[in-house]
Amino acid sequence: MSVLTRYGTVIYGRTLEGYAANMLRSVILAAARSSRIERLIGTAPVSRSLVRRYVAGEATADAVAAVRTLAADGLLATLDYLGEDTVAVEQAHATRDEYLRLLAALDEEHLARTTEVSVKLSALGQRLDAELAHDLAREICAAAADSGTTVTVDMEDHTVTDSTLEIVARLREDFPSVGAVLQAYLRRTEDDCRSLAGPGSRIRLCKGAYREPESVAYQRRLDIDRSYVRCVNALMAGEGYPMLATHDPRLIEIAVDRARWFDREPDDFEFQMLFGIRPTEQLRLAAEGYRMRVYVPYGDQWYGYLMRRMAERPANAAVFTRSLWSRS
Repeated sequence: MSVLTRYGTVIYGRTLEGYAANMLRSVILAAARSSRIERLIGTAPVSRSLVRRYVAGEATADAVAAVRTLAADGLLATLDYLGEDTVAVEQAHATRDEYLRLLAALDEEHLARTTEVSVKLSALGQRLDAELAHDLAREICAAAADSGTTVTVDMEDHTVTDSTLEIVARLREDFPSVGAVLQAYLRRTEDDCRSLAGPGSRIRLCKGAYREPESVAYQRRLDIDRSYVRCVNALMAGEGYPMLATHDPRLIEIAVDRARWFDREPDDFEFQMLFGIRPTEQLRLAAEGYRMRVYVPYGDQWYGYLMRRMAERPANAAVFTRSLWSRS
């Protein structure tokens, strides 16, 4: 029995569980837009210690310290300065400036070899002016290249998918190693994987964390998992470098199987996981010779990020909520 068949059975057996998870996911994503809940979490005494599990800290030095520890454990990293939906040009410039400081610090600490940066175009003013976002992203890419590392451009909700991919294509004209992110829950993504899996292309594949309409995105966990596997196949069959962002043990095993099927060596793709989630599994994969990169966010704009992470993995929401109410 193949890995796909075995895990297909497991997925079917969890259909009802998937419906419950989807309902909880919708509630969490709605909470992400609630300023009242943000104030509650932000002022609860236990919140900061819990947030620290998933967010490296607020300052550049916190981010550098986190990736230094990861590097000592044989783990790669990508750093994300939290922030999105910039509403002022000055705010976009401030985000650019922080990335330049971060890259200079990575270079000085000799961590650029193991650490790249992840950038959200919305934090660089994409919704204000796509050309502004491109220009600021280009400055960050240039600084990354000077430091000996690279950039992956994060993906956001479906309304900016085309704009984001267009900007990535332009950035790659001068910086071919710039990575893009594709989200398996979008119905278009399998085709995007095939078209973008060319030589040298770096693609991070994740499930997706925004609340999207059924017209553009799969809603059921089963359908999203199936799409993820199809996208893995498309990326592994291509000539690019797949970066598989998942914490799901079923999908990790399938990815290992697909890599063998397509004759990929362990250093010809990588796994990615979020800071603070399944750290033991991260170490296990690295010890087995796989490239394992940890997505490390930092900054004071942690609320939206945290809520989306809860929505991606609803079990985390239960842990967070129990801790919040039992200690506050």
